[in-house]
Amino acid sequence: MQPIGPLMHEHRLIERMVGLVAEQAEAIKRGIAPDSEFIEDAVEFFRVYADRCHHGKEEELLFKELGSKDLTPELSAIMQELIEEHKQGRSLVASLYQANKKYRKEGGDSQSVVELLNELSSFYPAHIEKEDKHFFFPVMEYFTREQMDSMLEDFNTFDRQMIHELFLQRVDNWEKVSEQSGSGNAG
Repeated sequence: MQPIGPLMHEHRLIERMVGLVAEQAEAIKRGIAPDSEFIEDAVEFFRVYADRCHHGKEEELLFKELGSKDLTPELSAIMQELIEEHKQGRSLVASLYQANKKYRKEGGDSQSVVELLNELSSFYPAHIEKEDKHFFFPVMEYFTREQMDSMLEDFNTFDRQMIHELFLQRVDNWEKVSEQSGSGNAG
């Protein structure tokens, strides 16, 4: 298996979530109140799975390895575009988080929530297509079989460590909240 196999597999799950995000936007346009809980879960999915897990493997492992290769100018440009798109995706998700938070707190206008859901549901398919059809296969030619096997092993290690990183961060955050509220002694 090539390292792009797991990445493309992850794309399929991201596409499924994108479909649900698009359905949520359409429901709101039809007059149904935003499902703030779903949107909160979608934000977490995009932050943890799409960005930290998926983009993390791309940026910290694949792109880092490609940085030492003599890529064609076209592939080098695509890689830079992908890195910028990852930043754009983070920004969209952060904006959706804020819009949903505001909607939950104040109610009322859901227009910004709908706009951000629509932006996300158009952003990710184009980004995924660029990776799947224009980048992943050509860059695999720069790796030997041994390098690909090593990268696959690194992907597995990355995934195993990520769950620990995620919950360490959550406990750190809960402790900060506890200390700020004075509601308990976390330690």
